[in-house]
Amino acid sequence: MEQPNLNAYIHDNQEEFSGNSMLSLLSELFTRKNLSKAEAARQAGISEVYLHQVFSGRRKPSRDRLLCICLGVEATLDEVQRLLKQAGYAPLYPRRKREAIIAHGVVHHTPLREINDKLFIENEKTLF
Repeated sequence: MEQPNLNAYIHDNQEEFSGNSMLSLLSELFTRKNLSKAEAARQAGISEVYLHQVFSGRRKPSRDRLLCICLGVEATLDEVQRLLKQAGYAPLYPRRKREAIIAHGVVHHTPLREINDKLFIENEKTLF
């Protein structure tokens, strides 16, 4: 922020902006889990094309879509919270029923379909 030229600041700090960090964290997660994008997209309930657009930076997933992707790659709760933060979204807050259902599903590697069913039963907004 000390730099008088905003363009220079943006250029010098490009890697620090949250959207870029989210993509690198997501890439690391895919590499560590050794999952293909096709398999992760299927498990996340999204199209493979959409997932490729996210990875290319052409699309920024909504919070719910990012949660679906996290569930698709069976991310840990800590990984989910970190990705949400890096993407500029609020972390899961277990004092809210909807958030608690999602967090419980993450911790127990519950399939996305089952999490959505539970959200629906509890009159909460589903992830998709």
